[in-house]
Amino acid sequence: MMRYFLAILGFALMIYSCDSGRTGMSGGSDATSETMDTVRIANDSLEYEIIILDLGFNNWLVTQPPEGYYSQSFLENRNRLFVTEYNRRVQNFQRYDPNLYQQEINYEFDVDYGYEVNYLLYNYMMFFQERYKQSFTGGRQGPKQ
Repeated sequence: MMRYFLAILGFALMIYSCDSGRTGMSGGSDATSETMDTVRIANDSLEYEIIILDLGFNNWLVTQPPEGYYSQSFLENRNRLFVTEYNRRVQNFQRYDPNLYQQEINYEFDVDYGYEVNYLLYNYMMFFQERYKQSFTGGRQGPKQ
């Protein structure tokens, strides 16, 4: 039974949760291809799936530090910052572009999504900041003034 199905940016990051005890989360580099990149990660034991659909994400991801480079706690801490800021911008649609910030991300801070999910979310948020010229606290560009 699917409980959540959310999309970041309408085309970007989607995660859903089937487990009633879990809450799902929803998701600049030049695009180098005319087709959508698709990255899919699934974990049946936790009953979640992440799908990232965004031009250029695959090509960008291979230029980033590999899995294992960051600790899971580092990724979780950064994702908390990014998700909090992203959701704040969704709520403040008069100040921030509602085409970029369409839906809140349901990322429960007390749920262990595992390394791979946190790695992928972290890197997508970094890609999002670069591609759409956004800056979140904890990102490479620092806080937006």
